[in-house]
Amino acid sequence: MKELDPLLHSQLRLAVMSILMNVEEADFVYLREKTESTAENLSVQLDKLSSAGYITVEKGYVGKRTRTVCRITPLGRKSFEEYVDALKSYLNLR
Repeated sequence: MKELDPLLHSQLRLAVMSILMNVEEADFVYLREKTESTAENLSVQLDKLSSAGYITVEKGYVGKRTRTVCRITPLGRKSFEEYVDALKSYLNLR
């Protein structure tokens, strides 16, 4: 059996990756609302995904407000697809 990527096996990181697989980009507020997480926890998990090269995190300003935008990378997309394939093998869905 294929191993499940431990980085993606976290509930919040998996939720973030699932969202980013379906959009071009998502800002921090959107991700926080969709995942129903705290800002602190989401920030930590985004850092982990970014450090692994699975997402890019771009910080900027809109007017005087900060805006953090996340995008999935090709490596992140490939890793997510492999995770889903591995999960399917555990469930005999092939």
